[in-house]
Amino acid sequence: MNSRNIQYRVIPPKNDAEFAADMEEVLEIYEKPYDKNHPVMCMGEQPVQLIKERRQPRPATENHPLRIDYEYERCGTACIFMFTEPLSGWREAVARPRMTETDQAIEAAGMPEGRYADYEKVILVCDNLDTHTKGAFYEMSEPGRARSSVRRIELCYTPKHRNTEAG
Repeated sequence: MNSRNIQYRVIPPKNDAEFAADMEEVLEIYEKPYDKNHPVMCMGEQPVQLIKERRQPRPATENHPLRIDYEYERCGTACIFMFTEPLSGWREAVARPRMTETDQAIEAAGMPEGRYADYEKVILVCDNLDTHTKGAFYEMSEPGRARSSVRRIELCYTPKHRNTEAG
């Protein structure tokens, strides 16, 4: 299939006003200048399969590149959480065994308690997964800590397409 047979949609459908409104909110956040009291942080997560080699790779030589056998052994799964603060250049990746509501809340709550302890509020841009909720903070800790996290983390969701009409 050549690329002329594929149409990528990067603009929301004409009638998806909710998508456009949500996207403009995210874009306005990204346009703000750096504010040390309200930094913008982005969070994403990616499930990964853990594998190990079944055979020892052969080292590269002058005549051959590194040679790795195609066989591998499955060793479970994990989830990589990536946090970035685009305007400062900071980033951090954390691996967890799962990708649950509680796992996400534990990692997100750690930011205002650690790196951002002296900051008033953190704006956290994340996707619209059903695990990214204020309630997740209450699932993972006692109410006082949860409330503190909710007060100091302003969630901003990237939009999802709601209108699936072709066009």
